[in-house]
Amino acid sequence: MNDQICVGAIAGAFGVQGEVRLKSFTSDPEAIADYAPLTTEDGSQSFEIQLTRAIPQGFAARLTGVRSKEDADALKGIRLFAPRDRLPSLLDDEYYHADLIGLAVYDTGGVELGRVRAVLNHGASDILEITTPGNSAAILLPFTLAAVPTVDISAGRIVADPPEGLFD
Repeated sequence: MNDQICVGAIAGAFGVQGEVRLKSFTSDPEAIADYAPLTTEDGSQSFEIQLTRAIPQGFAARLTGVRSKEDADALKGIRLFAPRDRLPSLLDDEYYHADLIGLAVYDTGGVELGRVRAVLNHGASDILEITTPGNSAAILLPFTLAAVPTVDISAGRIVADPPEGLFD
């Protein structure tokens, strides 16, 4: 399990006064500010966050040390992380995406299907992107109880019951 969880990303500058466009990946988008200070993935930078207003696909925000449009533009694409212990506890059937990436995926008969490369969400629900041995194309598996009846983080495995023909 990762000690740091990605909770947001900087999408670029917002205006000319040093505000940034901030995308929140938290279940309650405004809660991202509650987990500050947030750090870059390598831990080289740390930011306190003040959300100034909601904007399409995120927030306008002020970050400590960011005073100009140029400072904000330089941070475009930076992902922001919070320590796991600062985040809320999860229910039994909830998972941080970071904990699912890399897990082996098995079918209900115990045959390994592949590994989780990414967790995608395009609005409706999460989708597991699974890489399979000897195949360059990824398989997209809905992350629903019907398609993924078992997730065992401690054992490092997922049991899937994929729709017929998905892994053929």
